[in-house]
Amino acid sequence: MSQSTSLSSFKPVWRLDVWRALTLAAVALPILPLLALVWIALAPAPAQAPIWGHLWASVLPGQIVTTALLMAGVATVTGVIGTGSAWAVAFYRFPLRRTLSWALLLPLAIPTYLMAYSYAEVLDHAGPLYQIWHSLLPETAYPDFRSLPGAIILLSLVLYPYVYLSARAAFVQQSAVLIEAGRALGLGPLQCFTRIGLPMARPAIIVGVALAMMECLNDIGAVEFLGVTTLTMGVYDTWVVRGNLAGAAQIALTLLGFMALLLVLERSQRGHAEHHIRNGRHRSLPDFQTSRAARLALCLACLLPVTLGFIIPTGLLIDYALIGATADGVLASAGRSFSLAMLAAGLTCLLGLGLTYAARSGRTPKQRREIQRLGQIAALGYAVPGTVLAIGVMLVFARLADASLGWITLGGTSVALVFAYAVRFLSLSYGTLEAGFGRISPGLDMAARGLGATKSALLWRVHLPLLRAPLLTAAILVFVDVMKELPATLILRPFDFETLATHVYTYASVGQMEDAALPALMIILVGLIPVAISLSLLEQIRKGRRKAA
Repeated sequence: MSQSTSLSSFKPVWRLDVWRALTLAAVALPILPLLALVWIALAPAPAQAPIWGHLWASVLPGQIVTTALLMAGVATVTGVIGTGSAWAVAFYRFPLRRTLSWALLLPLAIPTYLMAYSYAEVLDHAGPLYQIWHSLLPETAYPDFRSLPGAIILLSLVLYPYVYLSARAAFVQQSAVLIEAGRALGLGPLQCFTRIGLPMARPAIIVGVALAMMECLNDIGAVEFLGVTTLTMGVYDTWVVRGNLAGAAQIALTLLGFMALLLVLERSQRGHAEHHIRNGRHRSLPDFQTSRAARLALCLACLLPVTLGFIIPTGLLIDYALIGATADGVLASAGRSFSLAMLAAGLTCLLGLGLTYAARSGRTPKQRREIQRLGQIAALGYAVPGTVLAIGVMLVFARLADASLGWITLGGTSVALVFAYAVRFLSLSYGTLEAGFGRISPGLDMAARGLGATKSALLWRVHLPLLRAPLLTAAILVFVDVMKELPATLILRPFDFETLATHVYTYASVGQMEDAALPALMIILVGLIPVAISLSLLEQIRKGRRKAA
């Protein structure tokens, strides 16, 4: 071979792969805050060195037990409500069935802290419920809602839609043949549920329960208001109240260990079994015949969580707003929330698009698998509680400031807030766009590349027009979650910087619900958007079964 031929075929190894570089940058997002957290927790300043022993001796045991009991209670209650209501609307005919099938998702629009705040005056000893109780029953028997059982019930009434959504989708996609075969063999409705429906829907149910437990572990406003001292509250108090950063980082590592244990349990309990239905999968599901009394009981059972989880708290907030709501500072808080949410949505969608496209456009199958695994690592930020993430982000930005890069804070910590939001909610855009790319035929890529299109041209001219709906969905989901986010915002916000969530927190924590009601209703209104998206997805599943039948 001639020297000229050899040189012409040479490809420089230093050529930059933009998509791989973007992937590595996105993967670094969640890793940097966690590494900073580990560093400050394991190597504290000498003056703060004894704090770890003090935490284990007097603080952490109680907080660990309380956190474990809260998570176990929420997992149990959300699992029962979500799975039971999903099975009822999928397989039984009863009054208001169609209305309740979508109304059961409405509590998803209410953040956990709004649930606790809205019920405060009604359940308190000065509220109307206590007066009725006192006139009929002994005063000592009145339950205290500011307790661990009260927190479990109130949080579960908000978080059960995670289980309901995943369980209902699993039930709707199940095979009608198996249910009919079970009935032919003499199985009753309950036996069909325990022996056929529940085992097949188990992976989806576990995913929904795990999401509910993650949200429970991330909560700070509700547990503080209800007097439940969890690890999340320990992180916040140790840093904000006591000013001990090393202690907060050490508690945050314990909280992160809880989350890692939860993820391991979720994976192990989900199992590796797969169910492939070849025949009859798309036939209409059978409806179990029941008595009139049973149908009425099913209606009331499904109506109860909707009433307690959405209708009553929303009605109470509307009542508070009508009594004496003021708009002082609300518009400014709404503007800040809107700006932060827009920036975070744009950044997460850009990163999610880069991650998913890099995995799709890899040169070899091995390279595509590697990039996909890196993308999955980058999307783990949603599993990190907001308080833990905030401490890590704060440490990263403090180091940047020490390195004469203080300009990155832009006069405050707004950039740190957007960074934290992007890390925490990247999984929403990544998962949505990954599913969107999965619906685009690889043949389009091969045809475009055969016509000479570069990677960038392929993305701009072929993929982006087909990804408009997933991109919009991802942006909306991130936007809504940022509008509701409280734990990370409380720790990272600049001085005298209020968002809608912190505005509600500030007034509700001092009992001024009338002033907190208007921004709370604005958060709920925005929170209805992902509910509408979820309803659209469920409707598509239902129509898909009908067309296939």
